[in-house]
Amino acid sequence: MNLSVEKITDKEGLEEAFKIRTKVFVEEQGVSSEDEKDQFDATASHFLAKKDGLPVGTARWRFTDKGIKLERFAVLSEARGNGIGKVLVRAVLDDIGSHPEAHAKIKYLHAQLDAVSLYAHFGFEKVGEMFEECDILHFKMELA
Repeated sequence: MNLSVEKITDKEGLEEAFKIRTKVFVEEQGVSSEDEKDQFDATASHFLAKKDGLPVGTARWRFTDKGIKLERFAVLSEARGNGIGKVLVRAVLDDIGSHPEAHAKIKYLHAQLDAVSLYAHFGFEKVGEMFEECDILHFKMELA
């Protein structure tokens, strides 16, 4: 099995990412397409994970007024359990680390409950109480 993650630099890559997000968030989890797509897609840095050359996962990050938000992590159901989430988180954190303006900013995300342990593996810690976003339970997590 060959896993790779690339930063998306073209329209085709972005379309693949949107297909994965639609499958995972809209079709599987019941998030409305209006909530899934937002104005930040145009300015965020997007990533595509591939397993044996086929797109199976995606994520993005962006600057916010609170720091740097990692978001839209999605792995196709048939590809889960292969370490794709870990390689995506690593690639996103490495990319953030390569931006001088990112240093000293808080890195945070809204983790669905079943992904908390994935992010904790990288040093993220829960902050505050559990909350609901798009009818899905989450914890805010910050990189310690």
